[in-house]
Amino acid sequence: MSYPQHATGMTTHPEMAEMRERLERTASSGRVIAVEGLILLAGVYAAISPWVVHFSGQPNITVSNLIVGITVGLIGLGMALAPERMFRVAWAVAPLGIWLVISPWVVTATHGARAGIVWNNCWIGGVTALLGLIAMGLTIGVARKPLR
Repeated sequence: MSYPQHATGMTTHPEMAEMRERLERTASSGRVIAVEGLILLAGVYAAISPWVVHFSGQPNITVSNLIVGITVGLIGLGMALAPERMFRVAWAVAPLGIWLVISPWVVTATHGARAGIVWNNCWIGGVTALLGLIAMGLTIGVARKPLR
């Protein structure tokens, strides 16, 4: 069953058009393209890091890094393919980076992972959180046009 679609007052509001225009300007800048690529690379590395750093004997942290890495990589890929839509979810990258930092202590059975796992997750988590904050700042920090 199909329901009729009615245009609400918000879709025709002048600030909505200005916000869409601002996001389109932001999404087409060179800085955004670099951040998108770096988020994608950070996600791919987080996903493969259990096998690069040899998280042997730690299946929980391996699965956690794989899931978070795939998620961050898909967000980065989505930002590269459809930036005008995916910038709205760029904020999700920062908490995922924070999770990567704290996960060696939360996810492991003994709450104490090996030093290599901790260093790896702290570095990739810090970089991912920073990239998420930069992506959020790019969407917020674009100057608005003055009202006439």
